[in-house]
Amino acid sequence: MSLVGKKAPLFKATAVVNGGEMKPGFSLEQYIGNKEVVFFFYPLDFTFVCPTELIAFQDKIEEFEKRGVAVVGCSVDSEYSHWAWLNTELKDGGIKGVKYPIVSDLSKTITENYGVLAGTWSYDEEGNANFEGAPVAYRGLFLIDKAGVVRHQVVNDLPLGRSIDEALRMVDSLQYFEKNGEVCPANWKPGEEAMTATAEGVAEYLGKL
Repeated sequence: MSLVGKKAPLFKATAVVNGGEMKPGFSLEQYIGNKEVVFFFYPLDFTFVCPTELIAFQDKIEEFEKRGVAVVGCSVDSEYSHWAWLNTELKDGGIKGVKYPIVSDLSKTITENYGVLAGTWSYDEEGNANFEGAPVAYRGLFLIDKAGVVRHQVVNDLPLGRSIDEALRMVDSLQYFEKNGEVCPANWKPGEEAMTATAEGVAEYLGKL
């Protein structure tokens, strides 16, 4: 399921913010009209690839903030699990020092609404629900603009860690397009030439390669 071009599904859930503060009723609505959001999912707390990603986002948080972008994480763990992980030292497998919000989706409804639940529900003849697959989130990432519309998404399978630098590049591309009206070609980075979305613009750009 692709959400690109559609309104990002909204929700209210408990998040842990500032590295240890429980915040019931957390919602992405607070950012609409003010900030773009990088909203990302990861499978589980206290695992292996996941802490490398969450710490990598924190390491780059100033880069997102100077672009006016909020970073928000989410998994199917409880807020208590998030809190415990956030208060565990890095040397012990924790993510102490991470300050951006981490949402609890214990019901898995947010994960399912974003299309990144690593499995499906089925029902037997008696109407009993059975889950087939892994009841966790794939490594989904969604770039949501100030109007609340998803402009970019990428979903990795469980073993494959994502690139935080690529997330920043997509933020730069979106912000450049919205400011200048020019589209960004393959591997574009700030400071490089973009192009107008016309046949002439493409020809001019390719002629410079």
